[in-house]
Amino acid sequence: MLTQTEPSLRDALAHARDLAQAQIEAALGAHSGPVAEAMRYACTGGKGLRGFLVIESARLHGLAPGMAAPAAGAIEALHAYSLVHDDLPCMDDDDLRRGQPTVHRKWDEATAVLAGDALQTLAFELIGHLPCAAEARLTLMTSLAAAAGVGGMVGGQALDIAAETAAEPLTLAEITRLQAGKTGALIEWSAMAGPRMAGADPTALGQYAKHLGLAFQIADDILDVEGDAATVGKAVGKDDAAGKATFVSHLGLDGAKARAAELVDMACDALSDYGQEAQSLRAAAAFVIARDS
Repeated sequence: MLTQTEPSLRDALAHARDLAQAQIEAALGAHSGPVAEAMRYACTGGKGLRGFLVIESARLHGLAPGMAAPAAGAIEALHAYSLVHDDLPCMDDDDLRRGQPTVHRKWDEATAVLAGDALQTLAFELIGHLPCAAEARLTLMTSLAAAAGVGGMVGGQALDIAAETAAEPLTLAEITRLQAGKTGALIEWSAMAGPRMAGADPTALGQYAKHLGLAFQIADDILDVEGDAATVGKAVGKDDAAGKATFVSHLGLDGAKARAAELVDMACDALSDYGQEAQSLRAAAAFVIARDS
């Protein structure tokens, strides 16, 4: 739910989500059967934040939404793959995602694995359709592979799984490093996609996204404590029940909220060179810690 989101941001998120889903649907075309249907299902709903970051970062560098849409579809497909696999019994073993049964619950584990695999490869297919210079496409492909791989999202997930059986709970520094990979890497790629497509310097947007990604994860930890499962769309209270070290367990609830707010301020400060043109990205930063799902 986006009840706490400014109408303009809500519309922009919905527009980016629609653009991304249209790209995914066009790529799937007439494909049918359980795997294709599971792929469509996995990409339905959600906030569309990563696709939004792609579209907005492209707009800041003079690129129309239609030009950036394949990259928005790519990151949403890759993100969906990560959620499908993350929900599997061998990972987090979740029954709900976005308020609906997880893919392996609606179909079966084999279909979920294959749908996730196909969504991952679809992401790179969509990058190949970007109407930008070949060098930019190559940069986007290699950087996305790095963000999703062992040095990014997959590596972060591996650390998260290892922490469940570790002798000692993770330190705050270790949690920060874990989440920079598991959650932050794809958010950073999204915000840097626009300048990379345009052949511009992505440093400022990379800094913005680094702070945004960490704030996003802290907000998730807070929702696990304060959120309602029906609103959040997935199980809550799992971290505390498992004795898992989180930003809340280290900083306390108020401390975690204060740290998230500080990170949002830092994210917004990183956008200073863009002036008012980056106002929607500032609104997105505020949204990630005000959301209820």
